Amino acid sequence: MCRNAHDFFVVSDTLITFMACNINDKLMTVTDRFLKYVTFDTESSETTGVTPSTPGQRVFAEALVKELEEIGLEDITLDDKSYLMATLPANTAKEVPIIGFIAHLDTSPDMSGKDVEPRIVSYEGGDIVLCAEESVVLSPLMFPELDDYKGQDIIVTNGKTLLGADDKGGVAAIIAAMKYLKDHPEVEHGKIRVGFTPDEEIGAGADYFDVEKFGCEWAYTIDGGQIGELEYENFNAAGAKVVFKGLNVHPGYAKDKMLNASLLAVEFASWLPVAQRPEHTTGYEGFFHLTGISGTVEEASLSYIIRDHVRTAFERKKELLHELVKRMNEMHPGSTTLELRDQYYNMREVVEPKKFIVDLAFDAMKEAGVTPLVKPIRGGTDGARLSFMGLPCPNIFAGGLNFHGRYEFLPVKSLEKSMETIVKIAELLVKGNYTS
Repeated sequence: MCRNAHDFFVVSDTLITFMACNINDKLMTVTDRFLKYVTFDTESSETTGVTPSTPGQRVFAEALVKELEEIGLEDITLDDKSYLMATLPANTAKEVPIIGFIAHLDTSPDMSGKDVEPRIVSYEGGDIVLCAEESVVLSPLMFPELDDYKGQDIIVTNGKTLLGADDKGGVAAIIAAMKYLKDHPEVEHGKIRVGFTPDEEIGAGADYFDVEKFGCEWAYTIDGGQIGELEYENFNAAGAKVVFKGLNVHPGYAKDKMLNASLLAVEFASWLPVAQRPEHTTGYEGFFHLTGISGTVEEASLSYIIRDHVRTAFERKKELLHELVKRMNEMHPGSTTLELRDQYYNMREVVEPKKFIVDLAFDAMKEAGVTPLVKPIRGGTDGARLSFMGLPCPNIFAGGLNFHGRYEFLPVKSLEKSMETIVKIAELLVKGNYTS
């Protein structure tokens, strides 16, 4: 039975159990909200062909509608594809641009997000045993960034699922910030829009996002990692599938006849530069990432994602694939085809001419006592596509680390500072000159 807010979880090294019960919303901290949200199974799927790709995302969105209503937000809409939007009305007479904050509902399909059992650990250093029976250990030897959080409470998994800080940390930070602003009318702010999208993890988060309906001059995705991250550069991205056609005959009579498609695939993969694999790149360096391989003698395929921050280098990578396909077809006529599709582009092209929106977030972090870490995203976000859809959209930290796996963790202080940064952005926009 749930008697009070403290029944949500047992702190320290014990399991946090969330129980669906009625509690006074005023008692909920940003951490409470996060612990509640990770109990929703919202793992997205690339195979269903519908939006949202999994029903759990809809369930989560409907639960958030109720929370937004309880907080007192207005113009709450949840469309048939589970895009959720709401408004915090302005409480100032000053002319202030309408801005937005966006997070995604889904978690990565890379690992199960069902039956997440978070645990708060007061971290003093050393290893954290996540799952004794399976010998799953979160160790600073493998993850040295753990040492940065000594003396802090961190939220970890039970070693069997991901945590879901990507991006339920962002969802919690946004909603908690709106609650704070609603409860503290002394903090002047303009009109604020919040948006929650499905299927970001499968690259579809912006597919049906109605920028005009959202009605903002700019927005921020709260989808970054460690505390202080502020990102307005991301990869240019493309997906490629190389298909090889072979010729199968009985191996006992194959001389000068057989063409093994699987071996063509292996040979093709060897032609791509080893130094441009993900495991050998960092910073602004791009890569070819082999994400899937399948094959028989008759037919084989290689699936790649291509990434680079620099547009010219990105285009050169795509040209190289075309050249290698041509080379293979010169050796084995008609054997090889290429399917190549651009996915998104570097938002810097859109955001940099309006650099003041980055400056606002930078100053807000400092006001919140956070050291900004301005760096390129070695990945993508909804914000990249939204920027090219007319909504400039830098990315701000939600605080989590080691996303998409069982070693994911979220320092409580980092989550709190994400929420505070959102509040400070709203506050500084009224006080400062951030419109040009």
